Amino acid sequence: MHPPLSSDSLYSSVVLDWICPKEEAIQPPLHRNSKIDQGFNHELTGSLLCPAGLNWNDLQMKENLQSGEMLVCGDQWPIFLYELKATQSENACYHGMNSVTIASIAYIATQVQFALTSSLMFLRTDTATDSETFYHSLFDLLEDTDKSKEVNELLVWWNQYSHYPLSYY
Repeated sequence: MHPPLSSDSLYSSVVLDWICPKEEAIQPPLHRNSKIDQGFNHELTGSLLCPAGLNWNDLQMKENLQSGEMLVCGDQWPIFLYELKATQSENACYHGMNSVTIASIAYIATQVQFALTSSLMFLRTDTATDSETFYHSLFDLLEDTDKSKEVNELLVWWNQYSHYPLSYY
């Protein structure tokens, strides 16, 4: 087992490993010791952070996101939330977590969002990521009783993967 992740740089490294296709290098490279080239400044992280419903391939949209002319609100969910990929469950097992919860999904999604950005410090009031609104909007959706069937299916899906290390996939 690995020790628990405790610093932002470790979260960023795990997320970089997660988004990098197996046996391929990210081009241009993303540096593990600097976040300056992440966020909307990089093609891969920008495409994952781009809000669903917006077209990252639209050059004007991309330029507006990169320049900060267009700000993303916390309730505009990034496309990475819709990418189906298992997470590293070894850390959950290390902390005695036997199943995924609504709160853990919202928390990890917020951490992944931060790790993909170029922001150097995780602040709930960060206007670039709007982390607090992002977390609460996702949490509120997952708590919505009208969505309980879909949320239960999501929890079952995630819990299938909660007992295997990332290397299993």
